[in-house]
Amino acid sequence: MQDAGDDRLVDYRDLTDVALRRVLEPAGGLYIAESAKVIARALAAGHRPRSVLVQEKWLPDAERLFAEQSDVPVYVVSAEVAEGLTGYAVHRGILASMHRPALPPLADVVAGARLVVVLEDIMDHTNIGAIFRAAAGLGADAVLVSPRCADPLYRRSVRVSMGTVFQVPWTRMPEWRDAKAQLSAEGFHLAALALTDDAVALDDFAAARPERVALVLGAEGDGLSRRALAVADTVVTIPMAGGVDSLNVAAASAVAIWELRAR
Repeated sequence: MQDAGDDRLVDYRDLTDVALRRVLEPAGGLYIAESAKVIARALAAGHRPRSVLVQEKWLPDAERLFAEQSDVPVYVVSAEVAEGLTGYAVHRGILASMHRPALPPLADVVAGARLVVVLEDIMDHTNIGAIFRAAAGLGADAVLVSPRCADPLYRRSVRVSMGTVFQVPWTRMPEWRDAKAQLSAEGFHLAALALTDDAVALDDFAAARPERVALVLGAEGDGLSRRALAVADTVVTIPMAGGVDSLNVAAASAVAIWELRAR
């Protein structure tokens, strides 16, 4: 295909426009997966493709990925057309428009979980992806995201997560009043990671770890809201050195997940 304006390519148009995609993708029931590795993980998780955009040199990889799904449209384009369409240089060669799966109920996501990560209003997609990767690699059982949290299925989140967003159970939770009630009913102790005068050191909290923990993380800069701190059962903090008071939220998530992992 030589025309970036072709209507068949509308799913891939203006991928760098975050505000537009934040509305377009959920409303259209789609998300974009980028690179053969990420797409393979999406397919392994049972997600269904809508179409594939691929540069010619990557076509053999696309054919292998979709060998059992011959009905999926594959649009072969030049690097120039891909960049003109998406708004950036598509170095990884393959993009897939995927059907967005329905989000499961909170109770289903946390069933059997001992460590759940809760993300409140984190808007940086890179941090979202990195937290999902930490959750998958370090032993968290599930992730819950607040109503205003960035989309875990946004292209950058998926890419940074290396596709682990497809293997960690997750869903959007309700506002805090209802979320607290549901998590408490499921036996979760809410541990909010924050800097407060009454915060308990993470290693001390982990030494007497409750059976089921919901680790609550907030956005960088603003941190957790007053509502989140009000519903927390314990506020915990990572002891720091060198005059540094805190870590990037993704780094902090990795430290806390490792410390609180079920042993």
